[in-house]
Amino acid sequence: MSAGDLELKTRDYIIIGAGITGLAIARELILQEPGLNIAILEKENRIGVHASGRNSGVLHSGIYYPENTLKAEMCAKGARAMAEYCEENGLPIQRQGKVITPVKIEDDPQVDLLYQRAVNNGARVSILDRKELAEIEPAVSSATGRALYSPDTAVIEPGLVLERLAGELADRGVNIHYSSQVTDADPELNQVTVNKSSKLIYRRLINSAGQFTDRIAHRFQVGGRYTILPFKGIYYLLDKRSEIKLNGLVYPLPDLNVPFLGVHSVNSLNGRTYFGPTAIPVFGREHYQGLEGMELSQALPISWLLLQQYLRNNQGFRRFAHEEAGRFLRKKFAAAARALVPELKAEYLLPSSKVGIRAQLLDKKKHQLVMDFLVEKKDNTTHILNAVSPAFTSAFEFAKYAVKV
Repeated sequence: MSAGDLELKTRDYIIIGAGITGLAIARELILQEPGLNIAILEKENRIGVHASGRNSGVLHSGIYYPENTLKAEMCAKGARAMAEYCEENGLPIQRQGKVITPVKIEDDPQVDLLYQRAVNNGARVSILDRKELAEIEPAVSSATGRALYSPDTAVIEPGLVLERLAGELADRGVNIHYSSQVTDADPELNQVTVNKSSKLIYRRLINSAGQFTDRIAHRFQVGGRYTILPFKGIYYLLDKRSEIKLNGLVYPLPDLNVPFLGVHSVNSLNGRTYFGPTAIPVFGREHYQGLEGMELSQALPISWLLLQQYLRNNQGFRRFAHEEAGRFLRKKFAAAARALVPELKAEYLLPSSKVGIRAQLLDKKKHQLVMDFLVEKKDNTTHILNAVSPAFTSAFEFAKYAVKV
């Protein structure tokens, strides 16, 4: 539905954002109480333009996340729920499995740490020795001779999931209004303004606006200590002429101080292999390429926040920044990928249109990147402040939590 279909009548729920989180929350609400009047407001003219539609499609297993975090609680359960949804709806899914390998000798103790986390989180994993790794992924190396193996890690097609969810919601009477951007809000009147003109009244409001969730939350005097820092993730396509074959997904042991997983491989459902992503700070929440999406008004504030992080060096940010800055160059990027696959040469990496923006939340008070999911409620409004990876994987389980906050 278009913005022109909006009428000034009270909705039981208004949900801002038709990404995977917003759609999953709407589905959970309507499953719990059929007949609810729910309107989803999406600023783009179609679904899946940003993070959800650009997702890698990997259903994570719940390996990385420490106990007593929302990610640890929801990832493995969410992965099973998403896999079941794909199977029940005839959507493509491949259980490729994933190898996580140390690229430095000093990372070896982390194999045991992640193994225990995975077990605690309900993920099925094993520790491989060098021979077992060679049997599963002959092209992959380990700096220590050991690696973690997650046989249940799967790959799906995010765009098809979004389309099916949108269709299911439409069948259940939920209206998704496209080209409908929230431009103002009046919490006292339970009212939002769409496209600077249309007024909408809600009984409950859920803000799941992704890259702009903080700006909308601030209109409700929520989450003032937080801001989004956008990080661009670019990928390279593996040239088929390389004759390098990866049977499943291959990841490095990540730096657990920051919420990024490092350059890894992804086998798409169309049979192509990609390496990525980077995590390069950019001056725009939709700054995908060239000057498109740059917010010049944000260049100075973002630069200042990044400089503060660099100087304070919380979470080892300085080392992270140095590594990611180098990966802007294909030669350095290739070196990171070669740590996983020794035969990989820079010329085997082809430019790719696959790119995404991670809406990473920064706690300005603690001067830290927020590692876990974060939801805050005020009065009759709920704000999904931090829902990045593994948000797609966890969407159905996360939705159950978000509607109860």
